[in-house]
Order: sequence, then structure tokens, then C-alpha cells
Amino acid sequence: MAPEALTRGADWLSGAGLRPTRQRVLLAGILVGDGADRHVTAEWLHDAAGRVGDKVSLATVYNTLRAFSDAGLVQEITVDGTGSYFDTRTEDHPHFYWEGSNSLTDASADELQIARLPSPPEGMEIAKVDVVIRLRPKAN
Repeated sequence: MAPEALTRGADWLSGAGLRPTRQRVLLAGILVGDGADRHVTAEWLHDAAGRVGDKVSLATVYNTLRAFSDAGLVQEITVDGTGSYFDTRTEDHPHFYWEGSNSLTDASADELQIARLPSPPEGMEIAKVDVVIRLRPKAN
């Protein structure tokens, strides 16, 4: 991995007050080292770490992504209740979930309109609304 990617990853962690351990810097470098936003699964990140030649356990990847999420560096998007994607773009925005390839991409927030939400139960407040739009090829 390029030294600039690791530096960008370390800076990203420091900006959130996270201790820059070797594994965190490596995973952060993979996530944000080139400046692009990504939607990744823990398994994808684990494989990517192996491709750059560093051994990191899958459990460490999960724990690191959880720490990144808790620090506000990534947002977790759950699809189907069976898997999570981690998005490096943290402001509120909708997503497309591509059923055929099981991938997640950003959708345009400019076209999204939510006119009204149901009232939350007594004593509760709405913390966040996630919009995931599922896509599949049209049936002929």
C-alpha cells in the first residue's frame, strides 16, 4: 500500500480521536487512502487487507469497523437484516441495493422526498431514517 494512503488513513483516525494502531491504520488506508467514498462489507475489507499482504483476522476487521462506526467515521447500513455495509460517506443520503450483485451504491438525495414520518411511540424520538432502494432487472 502506498505510504500516502496510510498517512491519509492515520490522519482520518486522528481526526476522530481514535488511537492509530497498525491494524486500524491499514484498514483506514484501504477505506479512505485514495480519497474515494466506499461501501464495503467486513468480508470485502478483510480480503482487501490480505491482497495488500497484511494478515488481519476477520474478527479484528469487524471490531475495527464497529469502532469506526462508533466514532462517526463510517455509517453502517443493514440490508435484509443479514449483512451490513459500511459507508465512508457519513452524511444522510439514500442508497441503491443491487439485488443481483449484492452491492450498495449512493442514490441521489436531490430526488428523494419524504413528506411525513409516522409518530414515534411515546417516550421515543426518531434518531435516523435510512433509505435503501432495492433494485433488480425488469421482468420482460
